[in-house]
Amino acid sequence: MWVFSKKGPSGFSANSTAEEVTHGIDGSALTAIVTGASSGIGAETARVLTLRGVHVIMGVRNISAGKQVKEAIIKDVPQAKIDALQLDLSSLSSVRNFASNYNSLGLPLNLLINNAGIMATPFTLSKDNIELQFATNHVGHFLLTKLLLDTMKRTACQSKKEGRIVNVSSRRHKFSYHEGIRFDKINDQSGYNGLSAYGQSKLANVLHANELAKHLKGEGVEITANSVHPGAIATNLFHQHSIISGIVNVIGKRVMKNVQQGAATTCYVALHTDVKGVSGKYFADCNTAEMSPQANDAELAKRLWDFTMSLVD
Repeated sequence: MWVFSKKGPSGFSANSTAEEVTHGIDGSALTAIVTGASSGIGAETARVLTLRGVHVIMGVRNISAGKQVKEAIIKDVPQAKIDALQLDLSSLSSVRNFASNYNSLGLPLNLLINNAGIMATPFTLSKDNIELQFATNHVGHFLLTKLLLDTMKRTACQSKKEGRIVNVSSRRHKFSYHEGIRFDKINDQSGYNGLSAYGQSKLANVLHANELAKHLKGEGVEITANSVHPGAIATNLFHQHSIISGIVNVIGKRVMKNVQQGAATTCYVALHTDVKGVSGKYFADCNTAEMSPQANDAELAKRLWDFTMSLVD
């Protein structure tokens, strides 16, 4: 399928891999956090960032799995600077502990890759009584970003290097519930649809990046915030949805991206010089792309910001 993929203005396409889009880039002066880095595109993102010299801290729910990925990356990239810290995005207390632990290390922070996610789960409430997909994919990353932002601002000021925040969203953000964000029904089991709830959480990722970009610009801070669609990738993200998982197993390799291609847009937006100063945009296949009308709704973004603040304060 990707043989016929057309290159966009960036010179890259759906065929491009994370290594290709970061070729020749020196990230040795940068430090990054990558959430959900123990598998899939998160692990590949971490690997390629270390390949480019970035010091990567993996935020992983399963620390044992994270250490295995760390060892595999060091075997592949002997000079890799990489560490793992425990992080469960579905738990606000875990997010607070991670941020506190990170900030106590005294490390700088140039790049925050909000990558972790779950998809199409049965209706479940998190430990904080928030619908699980919304809690994990959006609320946890919203709080994490909030708690790490001062460190990013300080790093940008001291290093004179642009900070970058990348929210890994999905094309599914265009297929949320008809009202976009179900503010009054976030935790209602009635009317719950796993895929629509996933779309809602991915819409929230785009709205969060857009509103954050506006705040950062207003403060005159040299930090950008963007969202990306990695593409349809044959990863274990689909394991909760048996029908989709079956389709992926049968035809995935023929019509979907591999993990190396799936991590490309995240790595491009995180590192490439062509993205310097670009903020509040949505990327797919390493090029700016069209987001949904709901994702472009500034009032919806502001309402979501205030709503999420009320959940994490």
